[in-house]
Amino acid sequence: MSFQVHLVDGTYELFRSHFGAPSATDPQGREVGATRGFLRSLHSLLRRDDVTHVACAFDTKVESFRNDLFDGYKTGEGIEAELLEQFPLVERAAEALGVVTWRMIEFEADDALATGARIAAADDRVERVVICTPDKDLAQSLVGERVVRWDRRRDLWLDEAGVREQYGILPASIPDWLALVGDAADGVPGVPRWGAKSASTVLGHYEHLESIPADPDAWEVKVRGRAALAQSLAEHQEEARLYRTLTTLRDDVPLTEGVDHLAWSGVDRALLETLCTEIDDARFLGTVS
Repeated sequence: MSFQVHLVDGTYELFRSHFGAPSATDPQGREVGATRGFLRSLHSLLRRDDVTHVACAFDTKVESFRNDLFDGYKTGEGIEAELLEQFPLVERAAEALGVVTWRMIEFEADDALATGARIAAADDRVERVVICTPDKDLAQSLVGERVVRWDRRRDLWLDEAGVREQYGILPASIPDWLALVGDAADGVPGVPRWGAKSASTVLGHYEHLESIPADPDAWEVKVRGRAALAQSLAEHQEEARLYRTLTTLRDDVPLTEGVDHLAWSGVDRALLETLCTEIDDARFLGTVS
C-alpha cells in the first residue's frame, strides 16, 4: 500500500502564526497567540485524508554550523522576544498532536526537511513526498513529481518542472543561483552585479559555478554585461563558493526516525491537555477528539 509523506517546516509555521493569528496571552501574561495558531494549522493538516505520515522540523536554535562558516549569516538578533519565547511551545505542540518532531541545533530545520525528503523518496512505498513550506531553499530538494513543495497558505504547488519554469534552472542549481543572487533572509550577500535574470540564464545552461567559463566570450548564452559579470565572478570566486556552501541544504542530518516512525496515529491526549491548560486554550482542546 502506497502513501504520502508530509514534512512540515515548523519554524515557518510558527512565524506565519505569529504574524497571522490573533494575539493571546496565558494566565501569566505570556504571549501564546502563535502557539494557538500553530496548533490549529497543524491540526487542520492532520485532518486531511491523504495525510498519514508526518514529521515537523524546527530551528530549536536559530544559529547553526553555518554561522561558524560566515559571520554575516542569519542569527536570532532582531526576532521579537515574544516570538522567540514560543519556540519551545510550538515544538511541544507538534509532539502533543502526535507528530514526529525534529529539533535542530547544529543543523537547520531545512536540513532536516531535505534529509527526511531524501530518506522518504528512497522508500518504494512512498507515492509522493510533500514538503510543506514556501521556502525557496527547499526547491533544491524537489525531484520530478515525486518530491514536491506545497505552500499551504496560498495552496501553491511546485515540482521539478515548476522550478525550471519559475527560476529557469534545475533544482540542483538552486544553491548556485542563491550564491550569485544572494539571500537577504539568510544574510547571504551574493556576488556583485549578478541578478536573478543573469544568474538564471547562465546557470540554466552551465548548471554550476565551476562550469561557467572564465572567458565571457566563450559563454554559449547571451547575457547583457557578460564581461562585467565574468569579472565580478572571477574577483569573488572564493566568496561565491562559500555562499553556495551556505545555501546548500544538508541531507545527511542524523535523524533517528525512519519512514515507518512517521505514521500518524492520533494526538497525545495527555500532552495536549497539559499544553492547552498552560496556554489557556480549552477551546481548541474541545475540537480535538
